[in-house]
Amino acid sequence: MRELHAGGAYNRKAKGAAAEAAAALYLASRGYTVVEANWRCRSGELDLVAEYQGALVIIEVRSRSGSPLPGTPEESVDARKIRQVRSTAEVYLHMKGEQERTVSFDVISVQLNPDLSVAALRHIREAF
Repeated sequence: MRELHAGGAYNRKAKGAAAEAAAALYLASRGYTVVEANWRCRSGELDLVAEYQGALVIIEVRSRSGSPLPGTPEESVDARKIRQVRSTAEVYLHMKGEQERTVSFDVISVQLNPDLSVAALRHIREAF
């Protein structure tokens, strides 16, 4: 069994999975239907894709856990990340034949405790 090392890849994956699971549960509790998680193609990955009130919602999940980095998790969604998510979403829509769907882009920010439980969760609708 691998050890969890602070800042290590295994630890980062566990944190990401915990944040995405918390985001999916939160969305389901608000009436969203998650249709994809971690959808990948050459241009990148979509963390979560959900349906809500007839629209397709692409959700970027960002997390922190006792990180020394300044700022909030959602502040890490910069112009480069927005371009990458939008580009990947275009591929997704084309591959799924959903080009005519109304699409919005949300961010869910998750602050994790050291045990990976959720300390805080913030949903920013139509973030970009």
